[in-house]
Amino acid sequence: MRQASYQSKGVFDEMFAPNGQPRASGAQFVERLQTLSDGSLQQRQKAAELSLENMGITFNVYGHAAGTEKVWPFDLLPRIIDATEWAMVEKGLQQRIRALNFFVNDVYNEQKIFKDGVVPDELVLSSKTLRKQCQGFQPPQGVWCHITGVDLIRDNDGQIYVLEDNLRCPSGVSYVLENREMMKRTFAHVFQGMSVAPIEDYSEQLLQTLLDCAPPGISDPIAVVLTPGIYNSAYFEHTFLAQQMGVELVQGSDLVVENGYVHMNTTRGLRRVDVIYRRIDDDFLDAKCFRKDSTLGVDHLMDVYRAGRVTLANAPGTGVADDKAVYAYVPEIIKYYLGEDAILPNVPTFLCSVEKQRKHVLANLDKLVVKPTNESGGYGILMGPQASQAERDKTAEAIRANPREWIAQPMLKLSTVPTLVGDELKPRHVDLRPFVLCGKEIYVMPGGLTRVALREGSMVVNSSQGGGSKDTWVLRNGDAVPPLPAMDAGGML
Repeated sequence: MRQASYQSKGVFDEMFAPNGQPRASGAQFVERLQTLSDGSLQQRQKAAELSLENMGITFNVYGHAAGTEKVWPFDLLPRIIDATEWAMVEKGLQQRIRALNFFVNDVYNEQKIFKDGVVPDELVLSSKTLRKQCQGFQPPQGVWCHITGVDLIRDNDGQIYVLEDNLRCPSGVSYVLENREMMKRTFAHVFQGMSVAPIEDYSEQLLQTLLDCAPPGISDPIAVVLTPGIYNSAYFEHTFLAQQMGVELVQGSDLVVENGYVHMNTTRGLRRVDVIYRRIDDDFLDAKCFRKDSTLGVDHLMDVYRAGRVTLANAPGTGVADDKAVYAYVPEIIKYYLGEDAILPNVPTFLCSVEKQRKHVLANLDKLVVKPTNESGGYGILMGPQASQAERDKTAEAIRANPREWIAQPMLKLSTVPTLVGDELKPRHVDLRPFVLCGKEIYVMPGGLTRVALREGSMVVNSSQGGGSKDTWVLRNGDAVPPLPAMDAGGML
C-alpha cells in the first residue's frame, strides 16, 4: 500500500492519521500489506468474490431491475479497532441494551417513565411499532430485546456515535461470520499473528441466549428459527444461523398450536417448541392477533406466548424502542433507569413532532438528513445537501402532513477505510453494526458488520442501496471485558 497515493479527503480515516502515517491499530497490518507483490491484492479480492458466489452467500433486493438475488459484496481490507476503544464501545452497548430492556418493560407495564415526565407518553403511545397486545406482559428473564444490532458511526471529531438501534429483527450477523472465514482463507498470512478477537462462538452464544430465556421449568428446551421463506432478503442468514446452532429452520406452516402449546410437524409426529427465534415482523406472526391476511405466522401463537408457554425472540413490541423518534430520548432513558450518563452519545436529533424543532428542520432541509421514524434499509431518507429542490419540497410536504413520522439529523461525514476500487485503494465511508445478545448475561460480539458505501462520496452503506461490507478486527490487549450480568438482584432486567 503506497501511503502517499492514499488521500482521506479531509475526513477521519480509520487506518491512517492526517499526516499519512498508519494509526497505531493499523500499523502492523499496513506493514504486512506492503510485503504483497504487485497485483496480489486484486487477485485475492477476485478469489474472495468467486468463493462467495460459489458458496451461494447472497442477499435479496426487493424490486431490483436486475433480479432479486445478489452475491454478498465484500471488500478484502478490514476495519481495525484497538482494544482500548472497543472496551469503551462494549460497555456503552451493554449499558444501552440494559436500559432499553427496562424501557420496553416499563412501556408495557407500569409506565413510570411517562408519569415522571422523562419521555412524552404521546410520543411513545403514537408509535406505529407499539403493540397493545403486549400490554401487561413480562417475558422470561425480563428480556424483550434478545438480539440487537446497534448502528455506530464516527464523525470528523473522532467521536463514535450511535446512529440508530435495531431491536426487532436485526440482520447481518451471518455475513460478519462469513466475512471472517473469507478473510482467513484469502488473507491467511496477513491475518495470522494479528491478535484479532475471535467471533466464531457467536452461534453458540446465540443458542445459549435463546435457551436461557425459555419458559421456566423446562429442563431441555427446544428452539427453532422461524423464517418467512426463501424470498425474504435475509433468508441466507436464517438458514445459516439455524445450521450453525443445530436447530430446525421452520416456516409458519411447519408449526401448530395444540393443547395450549406450540408444536412443529416432524416425520415422527408433533414435537413441542419452547423458543422461537423469529425473523418475521410482528404484524405477520399471528393472523388471529395481528394482520388477518398473514399466511406467514402461526394462528393463536400470541395466546401461547402471553400464557408464558413459549418464548419469542425478539419479543413482539420491541420496535417501540427503535422508533427513531424514541431514539432521541435514549440518553434520558439510560439516566432514568440506570442513573448513569450515556457512554455512547446519540447523533443530535430534531423531532418534527415538536413545533420549534420542525420549523428548524423545514428551514434547513438543504443541510440535514431527514428520516422516516419507522423505515429501515436506507429507504425514505432525504440526504438534504445532495438532494434536488424538488426532493426537498416533497419531503417538506410529507413532514407537514405527518410530523410525528419524521426526524432530522445533521449531515455527518462518516469515517473512511481504505477500499479496493479497481486497481487502487480509495477511501470509502463506513458504519459499524455490532450485535448484542441479552439473556442471563449481555454479550457483545467483538466487532460486527462494517458496512461500506462503495460509491464514491456516498454515505449510504446499506447493501440494498449499493453498499458492501468488510471484516472488522478488534485487536486483543490483555483480558477482555467480562460479560455484564443482565439481571438485577430481583431477577428482573
